[in-house]
Amino acid sequence: MSEVPEEKPPPTVTPGRVIIALCLLAPFVAMLWVASYAKTEPTFIGIPFFYWYQMLWVPVSAVLTMTAYQLWKRDQRSRKGGASK
Repeated sequence: MSEVPEEKPPPTVTPGRVIIALCLLAPFVAMLWVASYAKTEPTFIGIPFFYWYQMLWVPVSAVLTMTAYQLWKRDQRSRKGGASK
């Protein structure tokens, strides 16, 4: 009897998935750590730091979410073994 080598599934935790998790967790940590931005200085065009810091995270969060999504799509393609888009 010839033994067919059992195909192992890819690892669950990969560097790509760690980066995805960091991209998705960074905005939450930044916004939940209020003590880090609960101040008025420095102001930006007359807007206290407390407000412009939070508003800055809106586009940063969008970019990080988009990055995580693209990495996830690449990860899923590689797990299925296909290189098609």
